[in-house]
Amino acid sequence: MAWKSKTHSLQVFDTELSADTVEWCPVPLRHNILACGTYQLQKGPDGAGDEDATPCRIGRLYLFEFQQEGPLSPPLTQLQRMDTAAILDLKWCHVALSGKAVLGMATATGEMQLYALSDSQQDGLAALSSVEVGVDRLALSLDWSTGRMDSSDVRLVCSDSAGCVSALALADGRLSAVSQWKAHDFEAWISAFSYWDTQLIYSGGDDCKLKGWDLRISPSCPTFTSKRHSMGVCSIHSNPHREHVLATGSYDEQVLLWDGRNMQQPLSESPMGGGVWRLKWHPTHQHLLLAACMHNDFHILHCQQALESAGGACTTVASYILHNSLAYGADWSRLSLEEPPPCSPPTAEPKESLAERGGHLRIQYESPTASFDTSLEDDAGQYIPEGIAPPATSTAGGPALSWDANAPALSCLLASCSFYDHMLHVWRWDWTPDELQRDGEQS
Repeated sequence: MAWKSKTHSLQVFDTELSADTVEWCPVPLRHNILACGTYQLQKGPDGAGDEDATPCRIGRLYLFEFQQEGPLSPPLTQLQRMDTAAILDLKWCHVALSGKAVLGMATATGEMQLYALSDSQQDGLAALSSVEVGVDRLALSLDWSTGRMDSSDVRLVCSDSAGCVSALALADGRLSAVSQWKAHDFEAWISAFSYWDTQLIYSGGDDCKLKGWDLRISPSCPTFTSKRHSMGVCSIHSNPHREHVLATGSYDEQVLLWDGRNMQQPLSESPMGGGVWRLKWHPTHQHLLLAACMHNDFHILHCQQALESAGGACTTVASYILHNSLAYGADWSRLSLEEPPPCSPPTAEPKESLAERGGHLRIQYESPTASFDTSLEDDAGQYIPEGIAPPATSTAGGPALSWDANAPALSCLLASCSFYDHMLHVWRWDWTPDELQRDGEQS
């Protein structure tokens, strides 16, 4: 069965400062809340900066609400804008804490900060707790132990620019450090829990090493050390649906899938054409993996065949290529997209050109294999409602995959952000059976 895959841009937002992390809230009744963090190295008034001065890294946290109000309204509403220290990573706790959604932030001041979303979303986020993981270092990443929606033992892990990993506990709304150890020779770019056994922690560093740690024993000795990546390891995500499955990414432009019971050899290796800064498993579909690939855009991988046959690369089923800078932050929303994908109704030929009317261009991007395409309504970065007939696009189906032929079409809401052009994009991905092929199979 062939499937048609299409990505569609919904809105573009200029974050002004370099955007590097974006996260949809996973807490029920808050799935329409989106957070975006930025990082900017502050320069001197002449733009050159003082080489002898301590670098000043500033940031800003944005909070948005997503609403599907119709084709004439941009879906994002800005709820809050908060100036902060530079933000390296954001993660929502997967479950509500004391009835509130809680956002964790890793900052350039070496702090782990927590913010609670008010009962009235319009009131935004309020500071809850913070802890410094060390002086003269940047907090680079964080993860919560709640990836399988378990609230019985809520903990965090954080990695930093000194190569250390910190295990943190949260009790009565207060964050405290439980242990910290030297994990890597250089920057520890990423740290993550095994969501199936939250006493196990993974870390990746600029020393090209992927390591495992067991909090039940001394963290001075890793449970394993892998040098399978040839450059710095900067992304790790435990699959919340399949026990033992782990995805890692690196500056070496490879996505590796692992069985946590055997870390000597990966199950699969997929070349991505760009350093893999972030990886995110889909919140409900166990085989879908989102990858932010720095110099090579954002891609959605289907990993079923790679996992079940224990070999070969994952299949790229969609790509979002409308960013013009380093692809850093990306995330899936749990929000249901019940409406059909936007489409342009037939319209009469316009009496004046689109350029003369100030834009409203619709740009279609197709892959060389015609397995997916991407649409953007506006070349100036503004939301443009549907209503102008697009150019004809290919109807070629996507790659044939081991996907249930009777499964319903899949529509997903995503967000991504890019660094130097300081842009946040909200987009949807629609994956539908090729009706032409289905009709042929049934005839």
